[in-house]
Amino acid sequence: MITDSFEANVPAIMGPGDFYGEQRHICDICILTFSPKILNNVLEEFECAEAATLSSVNGSRTAYTFLAGDKRVGIFMVDVGSAMASSDVIELNWLVGASKFIMFGSAGSLNSDITTGKYVIPTHAYRDEGMSYHYAPPSDYIEIKNSARVRQIMDELRLPAVEGKVWTTDAFYRETRSQMQKRQSEGCIAVEMELAGVQAVCDFYGFELYDFLVTGDVLDKPQYSKGNLRGANHDLDKLYIALEIAERI
Repeated sequence: MITDSFEANVPAIMGPGDFYGEQRHICDICILTFSPKILNNVLEEFECAEAATLSSVNGSRTAYTFLAGDKRVGIFMVDVGSAMASSDVIELNWLVGASKFIMFGSAGSLNSDITTGKYVIPTHAYRDEGMSYHYAPPSDYIEIKNSARVRQIMDELRLPAVEGKVWTTDAFYRETRSQMQKRQSEGCIAVEMELAGVQAVCDFYGFELYDFLVTGDVLDKPQYSKGNLRGANHDLDKLYIALEIAERI
């Protein structure tokens, strides 16, 4: 069973050093985006330096660093899905040294009455994926430990935000109405694809994760709607909030 996968003190057969060599330290903070538009905006707006290349059989992606105020901050376009995004975090720590990660992206609304027009700050993530069970003891939910700090920063910036549980699943084409209703009954207000795994990896290695979401598509109405999914993915407001978080952590 996948719930038997966690082994707290057992060394892994391989690690990032086997593929990338000696560990490096270039920056302490790395912004994780899923949007090529947001990444390209950073490359145009800031003086960026190539920091590392993450490689796999289907291609390579570059991590960059730039000065945000007086801090050198990394930025990287992570892969979609819990397993890949979480693995990216492990490799980024090895290649650029970051131990604080700011992640943002889109989510589907499970309670559009309270999420519309607000940033979503996850407090817990339902573990309906596979990655987290290799990095944390089995449980239904994992706590998003820095949610209170993200809320504090949102309040300082006077931004509209709502806190709540979210549902992490890789199987977005199998989000059924009955499954949604179960998650709603437990207090989930949004559904996304990465958070449970990324938080579990960060907890395991002692990294810090700061996460917020913007709902785009709407699942809690009789008919599914894509809503403003494109804006939730690519609008630049999330980048500027991430930079504010970077300045404060």
